Amino acid sequence: MTTAYANGNGPLIPRPELTLPTLRQAVATVTPSRLPEFFEDLQKAFVRAGDEDSVVPIRMFCRQWGVVVEIERHPETARRLHAAEQAINSSDPDVRERAIREAGEIVRAAHREVAVG
Repeated sequence: MTTAYANGNGPLIPRPELTLPTLRQAVATVTPSRLPEFFEDLQKAFVRAGDEDSVVPIRMFCRQWGVVVEIERHPETARRLHAAEQAINSSDPDVRERAIREAGEIVRAAHREVAVG
């Protein structure tokens, strides 16, 4: 794992495969409050796939939610990301800059982890 995940607590669940059923179950486990958003995004992906006659929107959906799960399955990483997201609204430009950098590092690390599976 990358250093962004070095927290000693370990993941809540194993990394799921990027399939609709496993991602749905993972979201329900690690961040159930986001299930409505998951289903809304899923519906949009299917509509877009039909409009474009392409599976790319569905693959993008799976990748996007794979990243969400990758972050949320690591409680300390999720806590750091949520704190950074809050700090982005700070009136202090230095705090905002650090928060943007922190959030970016966490999301990029999650993308890398999902990409290598």
